[in-house]
Amino acid sequence: MAFALELVAPFSQPTIKNYIISIIRCFGLKAVVHQQKNKIICAFESTDEKLQACLEEIASSLPASCFMSKSEYYELEGEPESVPDFEVEYPVSLGLCPLCQKEMFDPSSKRYYYPFTHCTHCGGQYAFFEKYPYVRDNTTLSYIKPCPTCAEEAQNAGRREKQVLNSCHSCGIPVKLLHKDKERYANDAGSFRTMFEVAAKAVRDNKTLLVKTTMGYRLFYRAERLKPGAVLMLANAMKITEYCSLINDEFNALLSIERPILHVALKDEALRETFGVSVDVKYPDEGFSILLAKELTLLGLDTIVYEALEHPCEADFVMDFDIELNHQSDMRLFINKDVKFIASGERVSFPSRLPYGTDTLSIAHGLVGIRDDRGILFDQIGRFESASTFKVNQLENEEPSVQSNNFHTMGADEASFMSVIAEHNKFGSKVVGAYFEGEPSFLYYDGKKVIRVVPPKHFSSIGLIDALKTLREGSDRLIENVEKNHPALFDVLLRIEQNNATLFEATAMILGLEEESFEGVMKEALKFIGKGGLQIDTKVNDNRFDHVAFLASIISYRLADVGSVYLSYSIFESFGDYFSELLTEIKGKTKATEIVLCGSYFAGQSLFSRLQRNLKNTPVLMNTSYPIGKENCVVGGSFL
Repeated sequence: MAFALELVAPFSQPTIKNYIISIIRCFGLKAVVHQQKNKIICAFESTDEKLQACLEEIASSLPASCFMSKSEYYELEGEPESVPDFEVEYPVSLGLCPLCQKEMFDPSSKRYYYPFTHCTHCGGQYAFFEKYPYVRDNTTLSYIKPCPTCAEEAQNAGRREKQVLNSCHSCGIPVKLLHKDKERYANDAGSFRTMFEVAAKAVRDNKTLLVKTTMGYRLFYRAERLKPGAVLMLANAMKITEYCSLINDEFNALLSIERPILHVALKDEALRETFGVSVDVKYPDEGFSILLAKELTLLGLDTIVYEALEHPCEADFVMDFDIELNHQSDMRLFINKDVKFIASGERVSFPSRLPYGTDTLSIAHGLVGIRDDRGILFDQIGRFESASTFKVNQLENEEPSVQSNNFHTMGADEASFMSVIAEHNKFGSKVVGAYFEGEPSFLYYDGKKVIRVVPPKHFSSIGLIDALKTLREGSDRLIENVEKNHPALFDVLLRIEQNNATLFEATAMILGLEEESFEGVMKEALKFIGKGGLQIDTKVNDNRFDHVAFLASIISYRLADVGSVYLSYSIFESFGDYFSELLTEIKGKTKATEIVLCGSYFAGQSLFSRLQRNLKNTPVLMNTSYPIGKENCVVGGSFL
């Protein structure tokens, strides 16, 4: 009989599996490690005297993952016959594992305060990756030769076995800190520590600091308010629960190997006065951010604001090194008490592989899916030099990236919907779904093809005022009242027309929000404390969502002095009713067995909670290993 360890992990990336294998290889244990759809199963030779020590090492050093929920032990028939092995097909883009973090703060380590510290299974490796296959010669570190110790580490069993980018102070990358006309260089333990001390003091003294990190450029600064897209970095793990109101899953996710961005409620009154009741937060992930955070906490700063940038910008201090980086958008994770999914972002989800697929080249949002003899590999299009395929599907409204006699365009809603079917392997089933990222759309999969049941209706704010006047009988009096008695609101309507605002930009402007976007309305809704909202008009007209009726309803409530918080909450509650009613109706008519939700707009607590309540008796499928937002289109496009 074999001793089995089972980890529940509904995520397809092999990172945790490979980390476990690395530990097993250190002990030379015979074992089999198999990753299924929702779990990782490890079967060990039960009579090996090293088994207990190996299990203890797994328990103490295995990185926590926000996708792992529980574990159990039991016996299995048979015995494993060999020591397991793993492969490194593509680079990871993760936070640092506990052992690498420990090594970075150990004064006796050859990587003490070395910001490029990582192992085979952690860190921001993707930034240095240029093309396949993933070998050192195909990275921006190709010109740096590993020292004998680093080369030996990559050859021997351990967490750096098969490490492509292994380096240390002896063979590493020098970093410079620039301030005005002064330059400071770091290439050993002492100079690196001094550099981060100087950088932290600059931030403390209200200077801006641009850092080229292994996750891309980040601009750090102290702030009185958060700009759209900026993130509050929680530098001190011991103070996280003092500053934020978190459930256990949120706290564990912040410190997990994935290091996602979460939108959470703030508890600390000083932070609430500065940043509002809720904010995007992140715990330091890669070497530069971790070392800076350490020095900031020593100076008494437990939080700091940063902006992720694709390109460098002006700053008082600049920390830089002479290597080009590839950029990935960060992972934003949605969590409530029952559900967890990726809202958006390339990092962690890409590169990735599905073990099955069609001979279709899929292209969307700079990502591509290429079939080979092992399934489909998804990554940024620039990482591949060539591909052969029978058919090409590319997202509509994008400039064609390749030439093909069998070239087709696809809608974002169709591709996003199909990605869920593909990830859950529901081919041949009858499925209905809703897509919500910009314009609502309802779709049906009959087991072979995707059909738009209620197509998305493009919203244009040009001519909005006239459209509001002619919406229905008496609507002209509503707009006349606005123009005569509420000139500020009428000016907003004029500005909406002039800017050709999107639906939720227009909504935010009518509500008078500072952040004029979907995110602004969503954050405003999170301020609501209570039960039950108003009914906003989300009815359909000619089988399509009626944008004008929706906005007219909001204007009417604004004239009745209904506050923006209550209205924002009511908007998402009404959308929740709208989606659940139509999905239930379409499901009944088509005899579909399951419902799909896709599109990043579903990653709002108010909307998703309403849908959960309304659809509690119906199985709902969503992406698990891929974002529910636009990044999933490349996956679905491979199967359309």
